[in-house]
Amino acid sequence: MSVTASTGGSRTPGADTFREDFGASVVVALVALPLCVGVAVASGVPAELGILTGVVGGLVTGWFRGSSLQVSGPAAGLTVLVYEAVRTYGLPALGVLVLAAGLVQLGMGVLRLGRWFRAISVAVVQGMLAGIGLVLIAGQLYALAGVEAPVRTLEKLAGAVELGGRADWTAVALGAGTVAVLVVWRRMPDRLRIVPGALVGVSAATAAAVLLRLPAERVRVTGVLSAVTPPDWEDFGVLASVGAAGTVVALALIASAETLFSAAAVDRMHDGDRTDYDRELVAQGVGNTLCGLLGALPMTAVIVRSAANVEAGARTRASRILHGGWLLVFAVAVPGLLQSVPLAALAGVLLHAGWKLLPVRAVAALWRSHRGEAVVLLATASAIVATNLFEGVLAGLGLAVAKAAWETSHVHIEPVWEGEELRVRILGNASFLRLPKLLDELDSLPRGGAVHLDLSGLRHLDHACLTALDGWERARAPVPGREGVT
Repeated sequence: MSVTASTGGSRTPGADTFREDFGASVVVALVALPLCVGVAVASGVPAELGILTGVVGGLVTGWFRGSSLQVSGPAAGLTVLVYEAVRTYGLPALGVLVLAAGLVQLGMGVLRLGRWFRAISVAVVQGMLAGIGLVLIAGQLYALAGVEAPVRTLEKLAGAVELGGRADWTAVALGAGTVAVLVVWRRMPDRLRIVPGALVGVSAATAAAVLLRLPAERVRVTGVLSAVTPPDWEDFGVLASVGAAGTVVALALIASAETLFSAAAVDRMHDGDRTDYDRELVAQGVGNTLCGLLGALPMTAVIVRSAANVEAGARTRASRILHGGWLLVFAVAVPGLLQSVPLAALAGVLLHAGWKLLPVRAVAALWRSHRGEAVVLLATASAIVATNLFEGVLAGLGLAVAKAAWETSHVHIEPVWEGEELRVRILGNASFLRLPKLLDELDSLPRGGAVHLDLSGLRHLDHACLTALDGWERARAPVPGREGVT
């Protein structure tokens, strides 16, 4: 999303900024409402839990000064992980997992680890988003078609070609119509785009379903306050599982990375104060801890809502606080209106969101300029699709580290004859990664006479290389009285 709005940034809320913040809060709430419900449904949990997380993201996290204009709530990027967690450990355990992840985030913020997230390979992050987008699209195709989806992503992709013969075409029409509205709405004049496209698309699909009395499956909402289910003491036993502990770490790291990368993007949209990464981690940790205590979905900063906040003219953090209040009012006062929304319309919104997560242009640009980075991106996305989000990201990080180690381990030789002795100077970084190539180059040198290896030009020499080079020199041209390489 390209945004050129310029605001006063992180001014203190007050009467002189209330008008702008009030208007922006309404816009952000209208953007957030269908996304909160859609993310919850896609995560396999009641719709109320998504709204509850949005309320906490506004009324609680909104007060913190880490990043004044970015907005938090349930995000499509965590949908896959939450769905897997609920399917594996059950809905009652979700609050425990989110609570623990919030405490991990809080600890990272207190220990001032926020800045280290800037060291994560951009290719891994883009690959993570691409993988999430592919998984999201694969799942929402079935939701849009009104067909029960297989469990594994690869099975979903394989079965997608057969959806046409099983689809509920009423649901398909509503979902496809929502996607069409979202695509067309981006090309509308600015004065019309003040109203969020997601709201227009979902409203149009809902109106069509109600007026035409279409037999489409609808959202089930019973009330946000009744959805509050604090975890019981016995639910904390799930943390003894290694898999659950991995889920907690994955939730904390992915939510933190998405939040801080979103903050970096939002900082480029306005001319106010920059984000305090450590303070923002504390804010997210407090928010997720509270979400866990309420049994709600995990939260992260969401670039779609944050960009809408800036575009709508927000001046201070009051806009995001007020947006949480609007979400609470909508959910408590008009739950019946939400129950008129077809699930296929929300699937259309999430399909569109998943498509926007695919970095098609970034892959093409990387392939032309940094092919290795493009490989890391594609490998991370593929690993997420083939396994799960946590294992896929770990695979991507491992590949990025291996790529960096390989690229920094350049080594070459400079052979020079000094009388009867062949002096071979080795330059660069000699590690086990380049040892086969190095030994091949040494073996190709002309035979005959004494050989002396000069290692003074090496910036790094690991033990494997030192041992191999010493053995090569002794075997190739042993010189009486000399001991090893120098």
